[in-house]
Amino acid sequence: MAKRSKSGTNAQEVRQQNAQSASGSQGNFGTEFASETDVQQVKQQNQQAESRKAKNSGNAGQQ
Repeated sequence: MAKRSKSGTNAQEVRQQNAQSASGSQGNFGTEFASETDVQQVKQQNQQAESRKAKNSGNAGQQ
């Protein structure tokens, strides 16, 4: 029978999951969404946001 902590966690199961995660057999979380991201679109949106921010800060206090 597997050892369980006071909270009911199966320590051996957690070790196995950690080992699988470390070996990459469960996929890479970091790349899961990367394929769905359009880098150029993000850069363009960031640039537009920066230009709006600069424009708005230039008009601060002028009403």
